Amino acid sequence: MSQITSPDVELRVLVYSHDAGTRSRVMSALGTRPHPDLPRLHYTEVATAPVVIEHMDAGGVGLAILDGEAAPTGGLGLAKQLRDELDTCPPILVLTGRPDDRWLADWSRADAAVPHPIDPLRLREAVTVLLEDD
Repeated sequence: MSQITSPDVELRVLVYSHDAGTRSRVMSALGTRPHPDLPRLHYTEVATAPVVIEHMDAGGVGLAILDGEAAPTGGLGLAKQLRDELDTCPPILVLTGRPDDRWLADWSRADAAVPHPIDPLRLREAVTVLLEDD
């Protein structure tokens, strides 16, 4: 595992959704440390696509969680745009509308997908796998 687990190390996680409830559910499901071998998570909540792009362009994001059901800009199209435009892109997890939308997550070039409604165990597992590989 490549992450350092010192108590003072934090990983910045960008959580994008127009819905504050969705952002809250993501952060509650993951908590501050989804796995003991990972660093503490520090969240940046974002409600609009332009602000996502601004944060991602600035760097320092260790993981982006994008809501595919966000409006007016969905996280799937945003994930594809970030992959196409950023030279260095952190892992991206998309939240899909349903399990059958996995093909859309593949199209978006996201590293992982978790369907709505958010299952905390499934989300923690997906994030842990992404960050272990990072």
